Amino acid sequence: MALWTLHGNGTVQPGAVVAPDERLGWGKMLGLGAQHVVAMFGATFLVPLITGFPVTTTLFFSGVGTLLFLLITGNRLPSYLGSSFAFISPVIASTAGKDFSKALFGIMLTGLLLAVVGAVVHLAGAAWIDVLMPPVMTGTIVMLIGFNLAGAAWGGDEKSGFRAAPLTAWITLIAIVLIAVLFKGLIGRLAILLGVGVGYIAALAQGQVDFKSVDAAAWVGLTTFTVPTVDLGVAALFLPVVLVLIAENVGHVKSVSLMTGKNYDKTMGRALLADGVATTLAGLGGGSGTTTYAENIGVMAATKVYSTALYWIAGFIAILLSFSPKFGAAIFTIPAGVIGAAGTVLYGMIGLLGARIWIENKVNFTNPVNLFPAAIGLIMAIANFDFTIGGLEFGGVTVGTVTALVLYHLMKSIGKARGTDFEPPAIAAEFETYQPNAEELR
Repeated sequence: MALWTLHGNGTVQPGAVVAPDERLGWGKMLGLGAQHVVAMFGATFLVPLITGFPVTTTLFFSGVGTLLFLLITGNRLPSYLGSSFAFISPVIASTAGKDFSKALFGIMLTGLLLAVVGAVVHLAGAAWIDVLMPPVMTGTIVMLIGFNLAGAAWGGDEKSGFRAAPLTAWITLIAIVLIAVLFKGLIGRLAILLGVGVGYIAALAQGQVDFKSVDAAAWVGLTTFTVPTVDLGVAALFLPVVLVLIAENVGHVKSVSLMTGKNYDKTMGRALLADGVATTLAGLGGGSGTTTYAENIGVMAATKVYSTALYWIAGFIAILLSFSPKFGAAIFTIPAGVIGAAGTVLYGMIGLLGARIWIENKVNFTNPVNLFPAAIGLIMAIANFDFTIGGLEFGGVTVGTVTALVLYHLMKSIGKARGTDFEPPAIAAEFETYQPNAEELR
């Protein structure tokens, strides 16, 4: 395992970069590590709030998962494993707000499959992933998972989601938007967390917060663990999540490579394996499935400190926080209206991340091979097409994902044979180079 060497004299100079195998003085490292906890916390605690999972248990497996990730990747790849939003849709579909032990079985299966994929990538390389999921399909899958949650953001009844308290929800939503555009640096990056704080204060002023559970909870206590209940009927709901986790991990590895100037291609399989092991462990004990966090990539980009030591510190802090039942109870006092507003932002952002993948890879939608599978898969997910075949339940995300992938590869094969799979570079180039003159702009 790589060891940390002291960077210079233990301080970082303007413009300097601290490599993954370097560190600053431990006092500075503690503060920077705590900053990574703040960065991941806003997103990580929202997942258990929305799904009903215990917050402290989620934090525990988030911290443990991060430490396992560092061990499995040989302490070379800086990353924090937080709660994955990709699990929200299948968890909600499989629990209906009640017993979540069946959802844990789905999370565990997802982790096991991801670990297998990681082992295959480590042995055979990652080229086959690009063949199975080209950018048009990766973007579609990410988008349909986000937009499938639109109904959950509004609320299934008058006691949940945005509709539970419209005034509070609007205050929260506006606060998130204003913080994002008014402030730079870390404050701007924490717009959702801080916006939730503003919404919480508004809810408090309206008497919408109940502190009974907080008063009854102890300051220190053991984390609540729940074992999964075997139910193959929910397995199909979680399978598309594997594809999203693959895309997220691959994107994370490539982002860290760009920031640090190091080639992490040989570490990609280990990263997928590590996230798979962490997610499997979370499913076995009652935590949310994990993924590598973009929020922490943002912090690294801002600070230029890429030391893996920061993530050891962040992981241990998360584990310590998980042993406070009062802390978990306080998080669960956040009212439904505030959660609905935060979900409105988050689910939309997840969906638009898919569009970002399309744009960055210049996906051509004049080609029906790209257009039809994406369009059909998205509508199936947004409308939440669901089918039950035998004992298996197939929700909108699963139906949309499988349909899009099958249609894409089927149309791709037929298009190549018939010569109808076209990419008109001349037209694309014309639009890219065209610049309107002053007369046309009038």
